[in-house]
Amino acid sequence: MERWRRFEDNWRAPRRARKRVEGTASSNVFSMFDQSQIQEFKEAFTIMDQNRDGFIDKEDLRDTFAALGRINVKNEELEAMVKEAPGPINFTVFLTMFGEKLKGTDPEETILHAFKVFDTEGKGFVKADFIKEKLMTQADRFSEEEVKQMFAAFPPDVCGNLDYRNLCYVITHGEEKD
Repeated sequence: MERWRRFEDNWRAPRRARKRVEGTASSNVFSMFDQSQIQEFKEAFTIMDQNRDGFIDKEDLRDTFAALGRINVKNEELEAMVKEAPGPINFTVFLTMFGEKLKGTDPEETILHAFKVFDTEGKGFVKADFIKEKLMTQADRFSEEEVKQMFAAFPPDVCGNLDYRNLCYVITHGEEKD
């Protein structure tokens, strides 16, 4: 599922999807989302299914990455993404994979607490350089490219501060606060 998370920088799940998924215990993936959410996922699936055969394969992923501006995607990365699915990726499998991904998202309060450890003054931001260093040297280390992608999606302010409250909101809700 990790490689699918990278799509999150360019496409977000419907806002209400995360809340609905957390409270569900049903095995029917279609019961995890309301009709408007399913329609949004269907539109995303249709965009990714570049050859319109009803399945997402390596070539569809390559074309989707190209449409998002990432042209030199390695074959191994595409193969790993496709192998994360239990079989051919039709719409039901696609929806199931996103449902499982959304179930695995930590609650907003948990993510906020992790950032607050570094915000000793309680201002709601941390230095971007500090976060970059931590992301690249601790636990599940980010690559330089992954850090660049994160800061492209969530740029620091002119003083080099990262608004982690907004970042946490986007991670857990899928769009910025109004």
